[in-house]
Amino acid sequence: MNKIQMTTPLVEMDGDEMTRILWQYIKDELLLPFIDLKTEYYDLGLKYRDETDDKVTFDAAEACNRLGVGVKCATITPNDARVKEYNLKAMYKSPNGTIRSIMDGTVFRAPIMLKSIPPYVPTWEKPITIARHAYGDVYKNTEMKIDGPGLAELVFTAEDGTVTRQTIHEFKGPGVIQGMHNLDKSITSFARSCFNFALDTKQDVWFASKDTISKKYDGRFRDVFQEVYDKEYKEKFEAAGITYFYTLIDDIVARVIRSKGGFIWACKNYDGDVMSDMLATAYGSLAMMTSVLVSPSGKYEYEAAHGTVQRHYYKHLKGEETSTNSVATIFAWSGALRKRGELDGIEELQVFADKLEKATLDTIEAGNMTGDLALITTMDKSKVKKLNSLDFIKAIRATLEGML
Repeated sequence: MNKIQMTTPLVEMDGDEMTRILWQYIKDELLLPFIDLKTEYYDLGLKYRDETDDKVTFDAAEACNRLGVGVKCATITPNDARVKEYNLKAMYKSPNGTIRSIMDGTVFRAPIMLKSIPPYVPTWEKPITIARHAYGDVYKNTEMKIDGPGLAELVFTAEDGTVTRQTIHEFKGPGVIQGMHNLDKSITSFARSCFNFALDTKQDVWFASKDTISKKYDGRFRDVFQEVYDKEYKEKFEAAGITYFYTLIDDIVARVIRSKGGFIWACKNYDGDVMSDMLATAYGSLAMMTSVLVSPSGKYEYEAAHGTVQRHYYKHLKGEETSTNSVATIFAWSGALRKRGELDGIEELQVFADKLEKATLDTIEAGNMTGDLALITTMDKSKVKKLNSLDFIKAIRATLEGML
């Protein structure tokens, strides 16, 4: 068959460890044989980020804004151990956090559901979509280790020179402090993204924070959401038969567990980070979740919602067999290809993306799956075939070729 032609490149952001290995497997087996793949490549592997003093991450984010669609592999956010392991010049911030800040979008994450892998929460009949704010908070924080007694203050110097200060804490001994910020502009974009996505998908929006404790910071999120909803979306929601409500994060967690699913759960940055992993696991696997960053100007960045699978990578380096789930990474590619096809008017590319996703799910429902899914499937175990990382991708290719 003739390869599908592309006109505009995708921004391709390579990553780290086992997901970097899977990235190449996916390209070799599922993409390059069928598509004349055009990408603008950026190596976001930790070694190259260190070589460029992390400039490559900023360049990749700007490329996403320029070309409109990007696809990203999982990457390492270094801690002390990683700094030593890779002999890094600095403890670089999260690449995802950097990209999200530059694109100023909202991350939408939803589970990939299978008949043979029901959710751990029996009431969940439909997917729950996490809408995660993608700017600020702990991902753009300033922090300091305190070695001894002293006074920590929060100081703001206005443009006219006026100084406002508040005591954070009077330290009697060692400790730590952290400063966070957010912007009305970004919170407003977050609210609009959530409400627009709700109208597009005909889903209710639930939003929560901790405004009883963080009265000004979290309270600002609450107020901006309500203002945007009342002024711009209330009538549209009523006409569409969907709703918006706000409550405390404690309350919403209880509501989520008792729900049937089928709604958008809007979360502040850190809440969305944690709760999306909880949802992914409760729906079956961390590797069974889509993730797309949508900017206010309509730019898209698709990624896997999980980490770099470090343990499997070390086994792979020793020549040992791994059975690593690549579904979320495959769906990142299919999502990006579909969106590129939509924006460029290439129907063949959109159809291919749909078939790639169906082939992936059909392969699993036929009993061919990775180890994590083999452990939790309700399928008759005699019909389950546990495949290694590469053989699973090859099995998807066989299914895909049959569909094409």
